[in-house]
Amino acid sequence: MNDLIPIKVECHSGYKADEYPTSFYWDKVRFDIKEIQDRWYQGDRNPDWPPANYFKVITTKNQHFLLKHDVKTDRWYLVVKGERLNLQV
Repeated sequence: MNDLIPIKVECHSGYKADEYPTSFYWDKVRFDIKEIQDRWYQGDRNPDWPPANYFKVITTKNQHFLLKHDVKTDRWYLVVKGERLNLQV
């Protein structure tokens, strides 16, 4: 099962707002994004799955995370699979 942890995200805004994340904050810790490894869009055909953008990112400390941007609510989440992360910063 996946947990969605609300996070604050700073984004690059180019041809559209919130084009892609550049850093995020989790538990008051800032994570700078070095690379976006993958990204995909979840459409709105299924009402149980609202439209969202997903970003698989690597931080400057080589940590791998999956971020979700809920398009309708304009909220960002850290997607955690299984047990919650025990983060060492």
